[in-house]
Amino acid sequence: MIMTMKSPEQTKKLGEVLASFLQPGDLVILDGDLGAGKTIFTKGIGLGLGITEDLITSPTYTLINEYRGRYPLYHFDVYRLNDPAELEDLGYEDYFYSNGISIIEWGNLIKSYLPTDYLEIIFHKAAENERRLQFVSHGSRSAQLLAELTKVVPE
Repeated sequence: MIMTMKSPEQTKKLGEVLASFLQPGDLVILDGDLGAGKTIFTKGIGLGLGITEDLITSPTYTLINEYRGRYPLYHFDVYRLNDPAELEDLGYEDYFYSNGISIIEWGNLIKSYLPTDYLEIIFHKAAENERRLQFVSHGSRSAQLLAELTKVVPE
């Protein structure tokens, strides 16, 4: 499924809508060029989980930021990992298989470490503020998430 977002605000709102369907243990990876809207989308997810938007920042240098909302939100940015095996030092399994929701920017770089079920969203820059978001489900739970999302957001 592909959705076109006309503004950063619309991208954020879509993240907020997706958050209404997320449950503990869900994992979403976000891929796309620098500045494509991955962190803005994550801010929307945070809003949907009851987290103050201003608290949500890109974890580019910290690798992971943790937020407390309706469910814990674990926001990863793995762009700067020298080797995907460095995830083990972060204790990634404690996050991926926990009572929280994991959002991973640049998740395509660590696919061999991901659970078998996750939702992938690929951000494509279409114009100055316009983005095309391509949604790919990997597994039954992520397919269910995508089905729920398409019921409330037209393609």
